[in-house]
Amino acid sequence: MQPAYYENFDEIIKKIWLMLKDAVTNRSSQFRIPVFICGTQNDFDGRIVVIRKSDQNNNLIQFHSDIRSDKIEKLKSNNKASLIFYDKEEKIQVRAKVECTINHKNEITEQSWLKTAHISRKCYLVDNGPGTESDEPTSGLKPEKDNFDYTMEESEKGYENFTVIQCKVKSFEWLYLAAKGHRRARFDIENDKRVWLVP
Repeated sequence: MQPAYYENFDEIIKKIWLMLKDAVTNRSSQFRIPVFICGTQNDFDGRIVVIRKSDQNNNLIQFHSDIRSDKIEKLKSNNKASLIFYDKEEKIQVRAKVECTINHKNEITEQSWLKTAHISRKCYLVDNGPGTESDEPTSGLKPEKDNFDYTMEESEKGYENFTVIQCKVKSFEWLYLAAKGHRRARFDIENDKRVWLVP
């Protein structure tokens, strides 16, 4: 017997948002760590990000970054990107085409920073930004900070680098890998259009 979302647009979109919502709090969710792809005409990059918020009402997916990351410059010149989600057990792949907004030192980052755990603030305390060349292997942290030997108050310095990327979903492409026959659909969120695709 096939699941409700096998051939039903409403059930598919419902399932996508349920999986995204679950990914925010469920560390075991395979949707928690999608591939984020962004770039300019000559230089595209993909990397794993961690989903920190999903908002179906506003069609938003959100993750954290460092303002010094090279993806920030790419997004400043081209705010269009894609997120690729895949859940091996559910046999579901989703590609979200998005437009990104960079939030730095504003109300959105303040709210997110307050919810960011002590352990998660560590990466924003590095002296040099992510991707900076180094003469030797390094975490980027000074030894006293490398072993979580810093207070919550000391971690506040990381807010200077903390950034929230909000991804406004423009479309979803869904692929369900079923033994009986795969199903694929595209959801144009902006124009409220839904179409079946050949898998």
